[in-house]
Amino acid sequence: MKNSYRTLEQAIGYRFKKKAVLELALTHPSFRYENPSANDDNQRLEYLGDAVLSLISADYLFKHNPEAREGDMSKLRSRLTEDRKLAQIGVALGLSEFLKLGHGEEKNGGAQRPSNLADAVEALIGAAWIDGGARAANKIFRTVFIPELDELKEASAKSNPKGDLQEYAQSHGFDIPVYETIETSGPEHNRVFTLKVTACGKIWNASASSKREAERLAALKALEDVV
Repeated sequence: MKNSYRTLEQAIGYRFKKKAVLELALTHPSFRYENPSANDDNQRLEYLGDAVLSLISADYLFKHNPEAREGDMSKLRSRLTEDRKLAQIGVALGLSEFLKLGHGEEKNGGAQRPSNLADAVEALIGAAWIDGGARAANKIFRTVFIPELDELKEASAKSNPKGDLQEYAQSHGFDIPVYETIETSGPEHNRVFTLKVTACGKIWNASASSKREAERLAALKALEDVV
């Protein structure tokens, strides 16, 4: 049994001291129901892993994004920990090969079911926490989740909030958003531009080191408020 999990442990960047905990994280409730000898399944570990992943994600985003606002960090954490993303991670890790399923669940494609894969990823985090504490869970986070987070941040940076705000305003019967500079402060080599955007009957302000970035941030604020 120990060797059979080697590829999975390599993929997640953590080697379990207690293989039984890892095995439990991969045990679907259907297996327990069909096997009286099975004492437990991965639901409790899933519960724990959900909380641990949320905490680790929040801690990482807080420490590595000092300029990010609460709303931006919350969005990134939500996108990183949503079931769809967790299922994608489960596929990338090859979890379908390791899931212990009941006969009926396996016959009906349970090994590829997104909800089962997402639950197993959370259960793995919970199992790592039980097996090796915060250090173990963080090792998996660094190996598996940070690359995913970097992709999400890159995709977010390529988004077009000004265009999205204009599309939203026009589709809801409002005029095109208007951006105006309120204040320019700081020395010439370190300017800070404060702008306002008027859209959808409201006004939002934002500041940045360039007018373009200030407009983008103002549009993001507006979208978070109206959408």
